[in-house]
Amino acid sequence: MPKQISGRALRGHALMDGLLRSLTRISALTVLVVLGGVIVSLIDGSLPALRAFGLGFVTSETWNPVKDVYGAAPAIYGTLITSLIAMVIGIPVSIGIAIFITELCPVWLKRPISTAIELLAGIPSIIYGIWGLFTFAPLLQRHLQPFLIHAFARAPLLSHLFAGPPYGIGLFTAGLILSIMVLPFITSITRDVFEAVPPMLKEAAYGLGCTTWEVVRKVVLPYTRAGVIGGIMLGLGRALGETMAVTFVIGNAHRISASILAPGTTISASIANEFTEASSNLYTSALIALGLILFVITFIVLAAARFLLLRMERKAGV
Repeated sequence: MPKQISGRALRGHALMDGLLRSLTRISALTVLVVLGGVIVSLIDGSLPALRAFGLGFVTSETWNPVKDVYGAAPAIYGTLITSLIAMVIGIPVSIGIAIFITELCPVWLKRPISTAIELLAGIPSIIYGIWGLFTFAPLLQRHLQPFLIHAFARAPLLSHLFAGPPYGIGLFTAGLILSIMVLPFITSITRDVFEAVPPMLKEAAYGLGCTTWEVVRKVVLPYTRAGVIGGIMLGLGRALGETMAVTFVIGNAHRISASILAPGTTISASIANEFTEASSNLYTSALIALGLILFVITFIVLAAARFLLLRMERKAGV
């Protein structure tokens, strides 16, 4: 005979369930309240700049604290370009590492490589910046950038993309540093979701005569696409908001150049460099408005990723 639960025990379980429900609801609402507070603070702080410059604040290239005239276009451009470079380089490398670890790597080598990848995530961003400025940038200036300038000198579009003197620092260098910084995040999540694929699916594909590439392309990636995209979005969020490492190597120049080898700036780097020097209310408001723009960009990117996942799920269901 099963042991009967007393009424007192049932009331105790109901009380604990209610307490758990209340705590989880409060935790969820706290996140929304904090997020709302951040949004309200950013909007309130940026209102003077938005009233003074209007839409021109987003489109203008002028950033002149002496005349109290500010434009966010160079910072927005630098943020998007460096993040794009980081993703173009970081995504294929990260997914390739995850495929190697889960499908091709010898058992004795898996843990050392996985540990090394995870250690990259623990390195402070300022260390990446110092390394990039004193070690990486000189190598690019002496070797890679002159090669790119010479190799694409006669290409119709690439000649403008890789033009100008090899400074060593600039948008391209910042993008390379960011690609290294986002690599452990994308790789770790991608590896974990690859390992969650049921072995019977891969074994069935191998049994049908598929190669490793065909198994990865037709079984592993379709099964884990939501997790892979989530890892990519996490890496993109890191790239969009990175501050110290980019500040060291981007050149901190408020201008837009067609060449990715030229110095530039990002929203985070501009705020970090100039917030302590803001001598007027309008100057401070312009920097806060940059923060609001970065928040909007991040929100749009995450919303687009969520929409893409929903479409993929609906398509898979159909």
